Amino acid sequence: MVRFAFTMIELIFAIVIIGISVMSLPTMTNIINKGIENNLVQEAIFASSTELMGATSGYWDENSMQDINKSATSRVINIDNDCNSSTKLRFGHINQPYHRRCLDNLSTTPRASSGGNVYDLDDASHSSKDIFINPSPNAKGYKQSYKSTITVVQNGDIKEITSTIKDENNNTITVLKAQSANIGETEYFKRKL
Repeated sequence: MVRFAFTMIELIFAIVIIGISVMSLPTMTNIINKGIENNLVQEAIFASSTELMGATSGYWDENSMQDINKSATSRVINIDNDCNSSTKLRFGHINQPYHRRCLDNLSTTPRASSGGNVYDLDDASHSSKDIFINPSPNAKGYKQSYKSTITVVQNGDIKEITSTIKDENNNTITVLKAQSANIGETEYFKRKL
């Protein structure tokens, strides 16, 4: 005898399996949306980290480049008159060619950015800059906007750069901090052939 149809038990099992899969669709959709939102939060954190790294790649201060005719690298600013006037070295500097040196101007004090041609740490400061913009403000779920704020605070020879990311409800997502010291740069040694 040949069968051409489902038995009643097979039909009930098929209906139960289809029902379970249909009932689990909203849960799976919520999990996917949460995953996307978490990915966007991670992207906001990476964007904050990128801004922080970009800020720390600038010169410590615009005055760091005052004697650009002597060196192509930034110099140490003599904040507390702790640089030796004859050697141009600060305590801890190595007295070798191509190593860090203080500026010639012994009365140089750091200043806030004047918007000149030199990008320094103070130029990195901004408030409420959009990172991700919600294309549809009425949309629900994972489409949130994120804003970043960077502040630069000086304490003696150290500048602390703080990058803060907030969501559209003004909840803090992350705060990243870095410090930059007034130590200048070393010059590149050019080998003569």
